[in-house]
Amino acid sequence: MGQAFGCIQVDESTAAVKEKCGKFDRELDPGCHCLPWCLCHRVAGKVSFRVQQLDVRCEAKTKDNAFVTVVASIQYSVMKGKANDAFYKLSDAKGQIQAKGQIQPHVFDVIRVSVSKKNWDSVFEKKDVIAKEVEDKLEQVMSDYGIKIVKTLIMDIEPDSNVKKAMNEKNAEAIKSAAKNKAEAEKEQIKPAEGKDEAVEISKCHSGHGMARQYSVPDSYENEP
Repeated sequence: MGQAFGCIQVDESTAAVKEKCGKFDRELDPGCHCLPWCLCHRVAGKVSFRVQQLDVRCEAKTKDNAFVTVVASIQYSVMKGKANDAFYKLSDAKGQIQAKGQIQPHVFDVIRVSVSKKNWDSVFEKKDVIAKEVEDKLEQVMSDYGIKIVKTLIMDIEPDSNVKKAMNEKNAEAIKSAAKNKAEAEKEQIKPAEGKDEAVEISKCHSGHGMARQYSVPDSYENEP
């Protein structure tokens, strides 16, 4: 009804895309706006500036031929002042912004290239590096569509079954080796203690003989009348 009388309300964190005679005119900020609809002014659609999140699962092959699945989370929003770019380049037939189709292929490309340069164990250590590479690439590409990359996170790295088996075997060997080293160390600590006890016994024995000689009765005293 407001549209019919030439008035429109734009909600907070939203911009309206205004057209004049079928051509983009300007963005309308939150608030109430009057549109002379009789002069071919109209609102083509609305764009939200709220942060959106896209989760992407990508299978990649490491430098040492192991397969891992990298789970990335990309947080993005439409840039203020570029709502028209997002609306006209990314919106579907219903006027909804669909950035997934543009973001996801670039995430795949960056992750696969980055992971292919690393061994599977270093992939886990370089999660932040991979996330930064993805974010830099997306910022470069998506700015043309009016999209700002807020944050990129690598949420998880899932090795395939063969890699998991190798990791479990490696951990088992490490635990077994640590237990063996501990047992050997304890054994080495016991040996000096045993030697010390033997030395004490020998010392006591020599001391006892010495005292026996010291306090023994001379033969000359025994033979006196």
